[in-house]
Amino acid sequence: MRKDLHGLTLSTDSGTAVDAFDRATLAYLKYRTDAARHLGAALKADPQFALGHVLRGYFNMLAYNKANIQGAAEALAEARKHAKRTTTREAAHIEALARWVDGDLDRMLEVWRGVFAEHPHDVLAFRLHHFNAFWLGRPATMQAEVERVFPHWSAELPGWGMILSCRCFAHEEAGNYTLAEGAGRQAIEVDPGDLWGAHAIAHVLEMQGRRSEGIDWLKRLEPNWEGANNLKHHLFWHRSLFHIERREFDEVLSLYDHGFRDLGSPLTLAMPDMYIDVQNAASMLFRLERQGVDVGDRWLELADKAEARIGDCLSAFTLPHWMMALAATGRGAAAQRMIDGMRAFARGNGTVERLVGRVALPLCEAVMAHRQSRHAEVLKLMRPILGDMYLLGGSHAQQDVLEQLFLDSALKADSAGDVQLILERVSGRHPVPPSRRIGYAAAAARYAH
Repeated sequence: MRKDLHGLTLSTDSGTAVDAFDRATLAYLKYRTDAARHLGAALKADPQFALGHVLRGYFNMLAYNKANIQGAAEALAEARKHAKRTTTREAAHIEALARWVDGDLDRMLEVWRGVFAEHPHDVLAFRLHHFNAFWLGRPATMQAEVERVFPHWSAELPGWGMILSCRCFAHEEAGNYTLAEGAGRQAIEVDPGDLWGAHAIAHVLEMQGRRSEGIDWLKRLEPNWEGANNLKHHLFWHRSLFHIERREFDEVLSLYDHGFRDLGSPLTLAMPDMYIDVQNAASMLFRLERQGVDVGDRWLELADKAEARIGDCLSAFTLPHWMMALAATGRGAAAQRMIDGMRAFARGNGTVERLVGRVALPLCEAVMAHRQSRHAEVLKLMRPILGDMYLLGGSHAQQDVLEQLFLDSALKADSAGDVQLILERVSGRHPVPPSRRIGYAAAAARYAH
């Protein structure tokens, strides 16, 4: 039995396996592409290393891709095969993976919370909990749990920057921008290559309308992103949000083609339908089209990938983005198959199944209705769920595209009440007034009291 980089017992006698596992863990925390390679080395050194197999299962599930569930289930089976050697903490990780594979995400979160409540230095349990709570629309949970572990951490511990980055992001989503910015900047001081820290500060700057500062922030840090995974694309998307607010549409299109949707990049070629990349691309094309920008044929490749993923509902927030691509390319039959697949999925009892049926399904129907100029129907579909859209996950910046969808239909239906409804909704949560935001300025001017 050996210990990991935080002094937690691991059920392996191989020092080589422990060293590789530690490198895999740090690479995961830092959003680097070599995490899987390091994990492979750990399992090669000790094929009976149960927590190593659990981490392999976690990596499969983090793709939010139905095709990866089999790989996660196989990893779970291997972990269970060697469970007799495990500690109580490692056994809890096996249970958490099992719950994830089964779709019981509420129980999964409970298990991880129990792990880091007893072992606050278990970075895997904490970081996976933080990440999944985000994609389940639970910012208050993220905030509470980072504050729970924070007193147990210090600069002497590996992963300290990750704790600061998570603290920044959780508080940003809660609207505590001063605390958030301090934590995020401290994280970047610890590690300039901390993508989650760069990302969290980008959110603070976006919410406060500090656009030139946001562009400079991301440009300055970009040289530190060597070896980063797809979160790098998301940072380019964040930079494009600042540019679109400044009406620099050519720069946004350049960032689209050479930054966050570069179809020839190794990252995109390896994972051409990665959920976060699809969200980046579809939401930006929608925003650009609202501003009268010709986006050319960029919707086509997204629509092709959307058709291939019909019936895959693991990432609830991605579903309306897939539908945007199908709707934009006039693929009505494929869109209907997607709706039918969502209805079938929603008959299940899992956490995501309930969210898909309750929120994502009417949203996707609204996306199609919007593209077909059935704007009164969009408003009818979306009014009851405006207050529930956050349950699909996604940040304030990401959820904004759905609010713009409702606003666009309200304007085109000349429904003053609905325009006021959405303007008041976004004003209550976003510090920058609608009159200073490109997606809302025209509506604010037209319907100002």
